[in-house]
Amino acid sequence: MPHDHDHPHDHDDHAPIVEDATPGYYEVMETALRELLIAKGLITAAEIRRQIEVLDSRTPALGAKVVARAWTDPDYRARLLADGRAAVEELGISVYDDTQLIVLENTETMHNLIVCTLCSCYPRPVLGLPPDWYKLKPYRARAVSEPRKVLEEFGTVLPEGMEIRVSDSTSLVRYLVLPRRPEGTAGWSEEALAALVTRDAMIGVVPVTLSQEAA
Repeated sequence: MPHDHDHPHDHDDHAPIVEDATPGYYEVMETALRELLIAKGLITAAEIRRQIEVLDSRTPALGAKVVARAWTDPDYRARLLADGRAAVEELGISVYDDTQLIVLENTETMHNLIVCTLCSCYPRPVLGLPPDWYKLKPYRARAVSEPRKVLEEFGTVLPEGMEIRVSDSTSLVRYLVLPRRPEGTAGWSEEALAALVTRDAMIGVVPVTLSQEAA
């Protein structure tokens, strides 16, 4: 709600900001497990805090950097498609878990779409947290059963003859889409190209396009 700050008021009079909602089952279980691990000396509060900071530092800008490098460096693109994890680590992007990263290239005849049918497995080291819709059951089910319709709902209408390949992420294998480079970007710098690449393009629900301003 809008709040007019023209009138004087004393911030000390404000009620303290506290969590007044009753914790849910999973929140209680997470707290209990975390406290147990700390009590047994298996992990420290500082280590948990550092891991949270690592997760918070990851954004789609990292994946966009990878895509832009692959578009401009054929040798890097080949290494990326051969071993995604090793290639992203070349750019200083650490993969902080034991997952494998497979990069799938969109072509004139093939479009890749990523889903996790069981939960929300996602290439977090290069994209950060997944969008809410990626975790919803309708997307997880329909991306597999009717991917073309799902893509159309994102505004992505593919040619009738183009193959759509849906890849199901797991706890050990994560996927990243290498989208097609848009026409009209010859000679662009990596930084300019990376600015075009969106999170949704690296999941496979939309293509990379030139904005009106960039065009």
